[in-house]
Amino acid sequence: MSQPELDFGTSDGAGNELQPEGTFTVSQLADLINTRLRAGFDDGVWVRGEIQGWSARGPHAYFTLADDQSESKAVVAVAFFAPQRERLRKLLDKHRLSLGDGIKVRIHGFLDYYSPTGRLSLKMSGIDPRFTLGDLAQQRDQVLRRLVANGLIDANKRRPLGRIPIRVGVVTSVGSAAWHDFENELTRSGIGFELSVCDVRVQGERAESMVAAAIIELSRRALDAIVVIRGGGARNEMAVFDSEAIALAIARSPVPVLTGLGHEVDRSVADEVANASFKTPTACANALVTAAQAYLSSAERAFAGVAASARERVDGAEQRLSDRAHRIARRTHAAVGRAEEGLAMRAASVRSGAMRQLASAERRIDQHAVRVRTRPVQVVASEQRHVDGLAARLRAIDPVVMLARGWTITRSADGTIIRSHELVHDGDVIATQFATGSIASRVTNVLDTEPNHD
Repeated sequence: MSQPELDFGTSDGAGNELQPEGTFTVSQLADLINTRLRAGFDDGVWVRGEIQGWSARGPHAYFTLADDQSESKAVVAVAFFAPQRERLRKLLDKHRLSLGDGIKVRIHGFLDYYSPTGRLSLKMSGIDPRFTLGDLAQQRDQVLRRLVANGLIDANKRRPLGRIPIRVGVVTSVGSAAWHDFENELTRSGIGFELSVCDVRVQGERAESMVAAAIIELSRRALDAIVVIRGGGARNEMAVFDSEAIALAIARSPVPVLTGLGHEVDRSVADEVANASFKTPTACANALVTAAQAYLSSAERAFAGVAASARERVDGAEQRLSDRAHRIARRTHAAVGRAEEGLAMRAASVRSGAMRQLASAERRIDQHAVRVRTRPVQVVASEQRHVDGLAARLRAIDPVVMLARGWTITRSADGTIIRSHELVHDGDVIATQFATGSIASRVTNVLDTEPNHD
């Protein structure tokens, strides 16, 4: 289709000739632009590109269609009005497609210049679902080819699932129906599963990076298995799990990864790389329960065999114990008889010995009683004599007695006893105490004489 020529100088499109020297109003120019657009693209136009800025406002939707192959990053605004959305809903549902950011589409529409905003847009009226599905399939095949070339497509399948996968990491959107179905199935089993849950987005923006990061984080923990679950969705929404980042996280995980992505027909790249894949989260939970129950059943059978063998050994041990108990009883009776005879002889010996000891003790008691009666009198008399001697010595050194003999006690004015003439000076007042009183004197002359020892 060739680009139409827009000649604004001859006609307004309604047969009215315009003067070359005339001036358009803005409304006239807008009408003329729309007239030329309808004339040039009377059958509409097909455009392909990538959806950006998807916004659903009530029944209408608006987005930008971008040409990511162009260095100039050309874009065109698209309006997807309610009648066309309702008309195309069945077609999109049939092919299990949901429009949104990042989806590559081939759409049909009519160009329109909206005069109130001065904006050129494309009114969407049709879509080619095979273009989108083909692009998704092409991207998926490219990821698979790279995984095969790097030897990673079966890497996680070689990780053995533990005999009893109790410790399970879960990558899902907590609160979704998929999570509740999975959790309820494990709870009903009655087996004590230990769940480590990473709550992530499983569709839309950032879903790929969040799911991949969650798998990598859980791979670092001591787990028996990791499960990735969601509740299905449109084909392009499921394309999240065709992501190479998620596939590499699964392939490189040292822990077996199981997927239950809720789709009955399609298989994602994540399913291809996983240790095992299931159509629904419930089926994924059933696989874990079945593996655990199989191990528990074998353990129960092994325990039953061990218990039977133990019962046989216990029965034999009980018989041997009974025989030994009878032998011990017979020997015990004989030993008790001999012990009783020896005990009787020992008792007689103890009684006679005790009587002799008792008689000897009574004699010693009588002797001590005599000493107890006489010894205190002797001790008291001796101590009285000692006390009398001490009293006589005390009286001999009593100051009162010494004063009565003619001795005196001299004190200074502050009451200190004067024991040397060196402690007295001329003019000091001294007090001399006699047996019958005391006198006060003033020192007028201190004589330094040696005492007469004759």
